[in-house]
Amino acid sequence: MASPTIVLVHGAFSDASSWRPVFDQLDSDGHAVLAPPNPLRGVPYDGSYLASLVDQLDGPVVLAGHSYGGVVITVAGRSNNVAGLVYVAGLVPGVGEAVNDLQGRFPSLAMGPLARPAPLPDGSAEISIDPARFHDVFCADLPVDDAAFMAISQRAVSATAFEEPATAAGWRAKPSWGVFGTADLAVAPELHRFSYDRAGSTVTEVEGASHFVMMSQPRIVAGVIREAVQACAANPAA
Repeated sequence: MASPTIVLVHGAFSDASSWRPVFDQLDSDGHAVLAPPNPLRGVPYDGSYLASLVDQLDGPVVLAGHSYGGVVITVAGRSNNVAGLVYVAGLVPGVGEAVNDLQGRFPSLAMGPLARPAPLPDGSAEISIDPARFHDVFCADLPVDDAAFMAISQRAVSATAFEEPATAAGWRAKPSWGVFGTADLAVAPELHRFSYDRAGSTVTEVEGASHFVMMSQPRIVAGVIREAVQACAANPAA
């Protein structure tokens, strides 16, 4: 089996540049890596967009999703050429479950209001995170200057995205891996443990790491992705 192409899917309130430290690690090994934009327009749209991209690739694919990107790879993971899924502080819904359903089981450890809604010209709305809270809640283990730029350059997500249920659960048929930080305030570590246990994922916990673990601990996250790629290449029928 050919070595899988790695597709890195960012979450809400960030963009593909959040994967740069991991990309540098993987690219130096000669892996084929893509980091496409996640539209952040809602689960059905984002899942279909990623699935259409995956379907255009030759050979097997390993999807890695951060945060809300975990929901997107869960839905797109049904594509035939997806060989494995890697959840990087990623949310892992079952069919019919939404982000808010999962967060309701194990609420975020962040205190106080975070989200800022904004209306759009078509009558819909999107949400972003209060920049003043971004560093302490999402990436406390990153330099203050880096976090400040992430806060003012964040990409908003459709206000309904966290209410929309997953229509497929690729982890039920594909092997999966999960990696998260024990100091994740945006998605509770207990939710990660519950989700990855339910999915039968191979799990790596990173002591003291924040929600943006792929930026603060790129070597560890890249190592998990390498493990997934190697396992999928060795066991194409897994």
